[in-house]
Amino acid sequence: MNQNKIEIIPFSDQQKEAIKTLNYEWLEKYFRVEQGDVVSLSSPKEQIIDKGGFIFYAKLNDEIVGTASLLRKNDSVFELGKMAVSEKARGFGIGTVLLEHCLNVAKQKGIKTLILYSNRQLESALHLYHKYGFYEVELEEGLYERADIKMEKHL
Repeated sequence: MNQNKIEIIPFSDQQKEAIKTLNYEWLEKYFRVEQGDVVSLSSPKEQIIDKGGFIFYAKLNDEIVGTASLLRKNDSVFELGKMAVSEKARGFGIGTVLLEHCLNVAKQKGIKTLILYSNRQLESALHLYHKYGFYEVELEEGLYERADIKMEKHL
């Protein structure tokens, strides 16, 4: 039996704190929590789900250790965002499993383009995005102060 079973589950009200906890953990380590983060992570159902988006959690051995979201920009463009994996669960391929799940859901839902914002110092994340066909596009200003790269992928 595989001891390190990774399971992807959808957002639920019982688990609403997990998206905030996981994102705050990495934001505080690498950057800072911005006002937009506080708003979206404090009320993820209202800010993401109710606007047509999706939130997923990764469970490792029955503990939520990762999260990723698809944030609706319009009918055909969604942002891959709010992706975080707990420090203690790194190295299990959880980011890859979350990314693949988001790509599969996006295709099933008929989403045409995924965009994401990142930072060049997050080399392993950028490597993963490149591997899955994301490429760099022009970054508009002002969305996230920590973002210095924007990438997209057409599905």
